[in-house]
Amino acid sequence: MTPEVHARGKVSAMTDLEHRRPHVRLMRIALQDFRNYAWLQLHLDGRHVCLYGANGAGKTNLMEAVSMLSPGRGLRGAEFTDLIRRDAEGQPARRWALSADVRDGDIDRKLSLSLERDDEGRSKRTARLDGVTTAQNDLGEVMRIIWLTPAMDRVFVGPAGDRRRFLDRQVMAHFPSHGTFGAAYEKAMRQRNALLERGGADPAWLDALELGMASAAAAMATHRVDAVKMMQEAILARPEGAFPKALIDLDGVFETEAANGVALTDIEQEIAAQLRKNRPRDQAAGRTTQGVHRTDLRVIHGPKGLPADQCSTGEQKALLMGLILSNAQALFERDFAPSPLLLLDEAAAHLDSDRRAALYDELTALGGQAWLTGTDHSLFDAFGDRAQRFEVSHGVVQEG
Repeated sequence: MTPEVHARGKVSAMTDLEHRRPHVRLMRIALQDFRNYAWLQLHLDGRHVCLYGANGAGKTNLMEAVSMLSPGRGLRGAEFTDLIRRDAEGQPARRWALSADVRDGDIDRKLSLSLERDDEGRSKRTARLDGVTTAQNDLGEVMRIIWLTPAMDRVFVGPAGDRRRFLDRQVMAHFPSHGTFGAAYEKAMRQRNALLERGGADPAWLDALELGMASAAAAMATHRVDAVKMMQEAILARPEGAFPKALIDLDGVFETEAANGVALTDIEQEIAAQLRKNRPRDQAAGRTTQGVHRTDLRVIHGPKGLPADQCSTGEQKALLMGLILSNAQALFERDFAPSPLLLLDEAAAHLDSDRRAALYDELTALGGQAWLTGTDHSLFDAFGDRAQRFEVSHGVVQEG
């Protein structure tokens, strides 16, 4: 028998704002052989979704499945083959699949993503939008997804690469093609590094790779600048509250040029020239020493005027939550972009009761839909009837 969880009650908790301005909402999600789920189907009513249960029960696995409906490899960054469920003997299934029904205002959309392995271990990924085969990146044009996970807790005190990955995930919610440019840049950079390491590479071949890197890098720099500008405007427009305002900017040469209005083609040419000039230096270092892959995100605690890495752990978590909420607000205010879905994994557990209540109030004021996880039902009491609650236990999900 197919296990299903149906919504009970009416969507009475929606605010007047939501009625005036429809948002994208997930109304159904189904999983097959995904992580610890042999089969699951949830029917939703459009409210926020709260998942609670013991650690290891499968809450984050379900959130991860939702995150796969956006470009990239989801909130864990896992390889697609790692998502296949394994049986009690550790044998993997032949495929995993997920499908979702999304309500975009008055329009219903159908999204699906799957991975199938043949007898030789080769994998084939398939994405469909309204029944038509498409690229996974195209799913991001229907619903933008942003998330906050426990792994991000130390993003301000970790290496620059952590902040850059956090930044680029926020940027991809505004510009889904940002991930494609990033992948193209990284691939060309690996090829260039390999050629330089071997020595004696054809200069024309290096020129071609560097031109490709320059084109992708200039687009990435421009996307980052535009997204950070929208985020900062949303941060400054927020009222004072439980989550302090941040001042954010980018520490990157080419992002600075983009922010100063330098033309995209001029930035491309400058990047290509820098790569060409740096060939001897990069060959000696065994890596590409300069470029957009070394950009850092700078964050200042606005009320205190302190760099985020000098703030207390609690202040850092509050700053991080404020950044996520502000980016969601920036996305809601864009005229020609779908509204975002927020995934907040274990976020409520790190907040005191006042900040939890403030978070739920902000999510309600934003509109749209958020998914949250926690170990205990009581963490979501302040939501009242503004959210559906589901208990997760060893791959079984029940509303209640």
